[in-house]
Amino acid sequence: MEVLVDTSVWIDYFRSGDKSDKLDTLIDENLVVTNDLILTELLPLLIIRKENKVVKLLKIIKKNVINPDWGEIIDYQVCCLKSGSTGVGIPDLLIAQNSIQNNIPVYSIDKHFKFMYKANIGIKLYV
Repeated sequence: MEVLVDTSVWIDYFRSGDKSDKLDTLIDENLVVTNDLILTELLPLLIIRKENKVVKLLKIIKKNVINPDWGEIIDYQVCCLKSGSTGVGIPDLLIAQNSIQNNIPVYSIDKHFKFMYKANIGIKLYV
């Protein structure tokens, strides 16, 4: 089963790995999926730091195409607001939608994804 790995997991993995312990297994089993939004959040700082090998490896990971359905994004945000969260941003909603559209779970340590799961928007989480 492929897994869409959120930016929060990658950042933890590059820093300490304390909370991203399952990523090594996903990498070893070639189950990691990304998208252009996640790469856009990750790559600029890695490029500035001249982490060329990491940049090259991230660029060859399988990518899901993002096809935003803005009406759906609005519906997700309405669900989140009704459930009490005002802090779920558009990037997280797009990542969630990408996961739902491709029927794969998201691996994230960002609390917004757990909140979206509890708000029943249809997201699956990798735990």
